[in-house]
Amino acid sequence: MKKLFKLILNTIPRPLLIRLSYVVRPLISFFLRGNKFTDPIDGKSFSKFLPYGYGTQRDNVLSPSTLSLERHRLLWLYLQNETNFFTAKAKVLHFAPEQAFYKRFRSLKNLDYTTTDLISPLADVKADICNLPFATNEYDIIFCNHVLEHIPDDTKAMKELLRVLKPGGMAILQIPQDLSKATTFEDNSITDSKERAKIFGQYDHVRVYGRDYFDKLRSIGFQVSEVDYTNDLSKEEVIKYCLAPGEILPVCYKP
Repeated sequence: MKKLFKLILNTIPRPLLIRLSYVVRPLISFFLRGNKFTDPIDGKSFSKFLPYGYGTQRDNVLSPSTLSLERHRLLWLYLQNETNFFTAKAKVLHFAPEQAFYKRFRSLKNLDYTTTDLISPLADVKADICNLPFATNEYDIIFCNHVLEHIPDDTKAMKELLRVLKPGGMAILQIPQDLSKATTFEDNSITDSKERAKIFGQYDHVRVYGRDYFDKLRSIGFQVSEVDYTNDLSKEEVIKYCLAPGEILPVCYKP
């Protein structure tokens, strides 16, 4: 199973993977039905979750029903329990929209919801994150999760995110992060996809963020809360929802 998933992830283009997932998801959900683990996004339970990972695969992390990973479920729980995201009127910009969220966010009547990406078939607006076609101070909420590690000039991208966010607005900017590293590592001379996968963790990543990620966001102008939300949940909930203990949510605000 692990080898099959690894082969699929590394050979099939992401836009095609998104389209294929709509076909196979109901079948996988049926065969893994059970009550041991629960996806909080749709409330469905399973005997186990699927493995996932481009390099080293993680066991029991990919929800069969929503295709959510640990980071998606953590974000959902935070939004549901700690914010008024699902009830307050807001103008939302969502970069590289995840399938786990896309239809659910789109259906919320309180949101003016726009998606954007260069290649995703789920994007309303095809746009370069370093040169956005949106007005300054336009959005109340921005989601840009697991995007910045793909962007060579992440400084310019961060400045654009800050520009289009309204004063007082919230941006959640998740990234794959190695909290054991004090500083971010990047090397623009590494262009081979196999070498990138070996060093950066995925073939299309250009850096590994360390703990200094939060300070870089602050240097751009964001106010940053480093939210360890798994610490606010019970151990039983962390296991039940298949979360990654200690994962930090970068919850950012524009002064």
